[in-house]
Amino acid sequence: MSQVSSLPRSPRRAVSRLRALAATLAGCVLPLLAALFVTAPPASAAQLTEVTGFGENPSGLRMHVYVPDSVEPEPAVLVAVHYCTGSGPAFYAGTEFASLADQYGFIVIYPSATRDGQCFDVSSPEALRRDGGSDPVGIRSMVDYVERTYGSDPDRVYAVGASSGAMMTNVLLANYPDVFAAGAAFSGVPFGCFATTDGSGWNSACANGQISHTPEEWGDLVRASYPGYTGPWPRMQLWHGTADDTLRYPNFEEEIKQWTNVHGLSQTPSSTDYPQPGWTRTRYGGTGAQAPVEAISLENTGHTLPFSGMAAMAIDFFGLSS
Repeated sequence: MSQVSSLPRSPRRAVSRLRALAATLAGCVLPLLAALFVTAPPASAAQLTEVTGFGENPSGLRMHVYVPDSVEPEPAVLVAVHYCTGSGPAFYAGTEFASLADQYGFIVIYPSATRDGQCFDVSSPEALRRDGGSDPVGIRSMVDYVERTYGSDPDRVYAVGASSGAMMTNVLLANYPDVFAAGAAFSGVPFGCFATTDGSGWNSACANGQISHTPEEWGDLVRASYPGYTGPWPRMQLWHGTADDTLRYPNFEEEIKQWTNVHGLSQTPSSTDYPQPGWTRTRYGGTGAQAPVEAISLENTGHTLPFSGMAAMAIDFFGLSS
């Protein structure tokens, strides 16, 4: 991974950069929540509940969980990860995942970042290796808590996130391929792309789409996060707007290179279609709704991705709507 000359050179400058990022993402991602997954929280007796003391939590994340009235036996679990400046309750209130949980009977976990700017740690060496510490360990503990408490199905655990949450989705699938069956990343970057070694959480070169590797190099970064792992890798669904000026569009192509390599797939799509005007969907390693890698490019769309139906498409990709 190349070093980035424009990284913050002091903790104060790092905090300033993160605050600026948070303000930018708030302006971009809040419209996403108003239009992308737009819905009100479901009208039911079920409520979002905060859980404390859920397990190992080195970075002090908060946990909220939504258990629908119609939860199925041995339910699936969806971890829904918010954007910078956001929170678990905000992601619950502004997305369709709780209403989809009511419809299909799965449980939703909403983690909340608590550091300045409310971004998740996708940069530190601790976050980028299995059980290394920081946010991924706390989120893994949340999944374990739900399994212990509600008897959830350990083979049906999924992650979805927007922006910072999309980057964390990449991290979770790389660190814990034995925990997560699939993920959906809305406007993210490849695993390891945001890595820093100076204590900051911001990588300008990655955000600007200036970091490029071969598929094998990207895949090696994922494999190095859990050395010796030989089991199946999670399926991945990727979304990105071509006019994204926060986490720029070249990151989409790099994510495709990474996850197709992890799955041992060709860079040539198995199928291409157009679910909506301006949307181009490519599938790799299969042509059905649960292909190993699925990528949706949105023409002339920024970091907001202001279109409806995306949450339901993620649930279809996971197989939770069957």
